[in-house]
Amino acid sequence: MVVREVSKSFHHPHERVHTLKERAVRPFRRRQADRFDALRGVSFAVKQGEFFGILGRNGSGKSTLLKCMAGIYGPDRGEIEIGGRLSTFIELGVGFNPDLAARDNVVLNGIMLGLTPREARARFDAVIEFAELEEFVDLKLKNYSSGMQVRLAFSVMIQVDADVLLIDEVLAVGDAAFQQKCFDVFYRLKEEGKTILFVTHDMPAVQRFCDRAVLLERGVVRLVGDPERVANHYIEVNFGRDRLAGAEPEQDGGERFGSGDAEIVEGWFEDEHGERATTLPHGARCSVKMRVRFHKTVEDLDVAMLLENELRQPLFATSTGDGGIRITRSEADTEYLYSITFDNHFAAGRIYASPWVIARRSGLLDRRPRVASAVVTSPRNTGGVVEIPHEMSYERVP
Repeated sequence: MVVREVSKSFHHPHERVHTLKERAVRPFRRRQADRFDALRGVSFAVKQGEFFGILGRNGSGKSTLLKCMAGIYGPDRGEIEIGGRLSTFIELGVGFNPDLAARDNVVLNGIMLGLTPREARARFDAVIEFAELEEFVDLKLKNYSSGMQVRLAFSVMIQVDADVLLIDEVLAVGDAAFQQKCFDVFYRLKEEGKTILFVTHDMPAVQRFCDRAVLLERGVVRLVGDPERVANHYIEVNFGRDRLAGAEPEQDGGERFGSGDAEIVEGWFEDEHGERATTLPHGARCSVKMRVRFHKTVEDLDVAMLLENELRQPLFATSTGDGGIRITRSEADTEYLYSITFDNHFAAGRIYASPWVIARRSGLLDRRPRVASAVVTSPRNTGGVVEIPHEMSYERVP
């Protein structure tokens, strides 16, 4: 898929004509309108089989871009090239008739999404089973709860045999069990080599699924690249501290994000003897620590730490809030030591520490991805991310 220099504008009239009489009485009246540029020269390419995230604040042009790619809107300028069959998950449940039962709605919606009537009927049982609505097949949709409608709509949409899928905020609705089902479907679609464009505000989902991502701001592409880097810049934009324009990454510990009211001065690992270490034996006690300096007095804080492996897979995350520690106030020109001690059950390989400091009222103060690293040593190489203490048995059955 290629999006090349796509622009889209809308016009908002100052005065609206609601009746035919108003238009007939003043047929030649000049009406003024404001122009809104939703997309301005947007360009990027998505490889076949890639899971591609689209990030941006409300009003940044994400949904307009997806609707242009889906053919709902025609771009004013530019080109969009899509290879393969397209399916759009822009609004769950669009096309459902509340006065019809689930069976009729599944068939009609499946046909709208590109299935033949025979295919839609043949997949009905699979749709209902996935949605867990076997007891409500004959109930009219107007009597469904919102969660039941979401489950049914998503179940229909994943039955479409598409090469390219456009998904807009599908994880913003539904309970935790339904969201986990969405995750399972996403993993399956990735394994099947589907090309997926995914609009969301959920940063963990972006880092969990996406191979790359694009950040939009006011209809302009601000950054395309690694999902973690794009997600971090999205946080910066949200807090009004955008450093994208000409900013170079800091050299000590990579990029950092936040207001700067607090500064993560350094981070390091320690072995079971309390000595700074770059290697950590598997099974031994160890610690990860960071030193924080406050340049302003800040109230109601939370300090957190993420440990991840070389593949950027999250291994462990915790915060002062999770540990029952409440930080009500940190004075300006003071330093604090944040420490986490744990038994090292990680598998052999390099691990990284990414700390951050957050004020609940004002937002992110400082975050330093991968500020420290250490190598976990182990005589075993299981291929997993952790080696859990366990017992094993093997015996003949009588």
